[in-house]
Amino acid sequence: MAVSRNTAREIPAGANVDRWSAADGWLLRRFHWPSADGRGSILFQTGRGDVFEKYLESFAHWHAQGWTITAFDWRGQGGSGRLTPKANCGHIDDFAAYVADLRAFAARWMAETPGPHVVMGHSMGGHLVLRGLAEGAIVPDAAVLIAPMLGVRSGLGRLAAPMARLLSRLGDPRRPAWKGNEKPYTTETRANLLTHDPDRYADELWWQAQDRALLTGPPSWQWLVEAFRSMADLEAGPIEAVHTPLLLLVAEADGLVDPRAALRIAPRLPDAEILRFGPESAHEILREADPVRDRALGAIQRFLDTRAPRR
Repeated sequence: MAVSRNTAREIPAGANVDRWSAADGWLLRRFHWPSADGRGSILFQTGRGDVFEKYLESFAHWHAQGWTITAFDWRGQGGSGRLTPKANCGHIDDFAAYVADLRAFAARWMAETPGPHVVMGHSMGGHLVLRGLAEGAIVPDAAVLIAPMLGVRSGLGRLAAPMARLLSRLGDPRRPAWKGNEKPYTTETRANLLTHDPDRYADELWWQAQDRALLTGPPSWQWLVEAFRSMADLEAGPIEAVHTPLLLLVAEADGLVDPRAALRIAPRLPDAEILRFGPESAHEILREADPVRDRALGAIQRFLDTRAPRR
């Protein structure tokens, strides 16, 4: 079913945006769009610095198929507040806090929504979904990882992680690691790193203009330290024990995350399928030009029809 592009800049009728309290009382901004169709439920988690509004167009696509759609902004970014006084810097002390939020939220989500239950994650969200699966924090019927952050592109190579640890100790580790853009020391614009579709890129800017609280800038040095640690630990861990059916969408020309890490890890997962994109796709596969986005959505639908069929 075709869905109008107008869905990208409006909270749909019937959807609710509210706050959900984590175990420590931190309030996470939540999106919930129930469906009376009963096809099942999708929990969609975004990347670093993202907000769920960026994916309203995809949400509308899945909702039209009968899925109940839920998402929340990760703590410390988007509409879920900040963990540092440094303006809009995206900070976290430990990625374990993200996993704890995902564990608690998903448990309640699964208890309150119809199955089958599918968890999807883009970029950092994909990393955290896979980590949640590996740690037994979430137990969905199936999962989809979209350009998952299992490694990052860095001109420093293996020096990137120790350099981040060193620089984090030379001042407040909560301070921004760089100014602007998604990636330091690059000639690529932020737009080109994310998508080849200027209208979909503009959707994010439109939402930020409506509410400046949704804007999250660069990560903190501590976020970088924890990201490198979490990625290394995940790859070194027993991910062969993850038996959840998985679909990985990998953009081989991704300028932000390192697709080689996903291609190394995927064969170790007992029940994983991979869909690869070439230079036609930048990082945000579901916000790419229609030929890329339509191919991705078609693959996801076929995967869910097979691995998370209607009950």
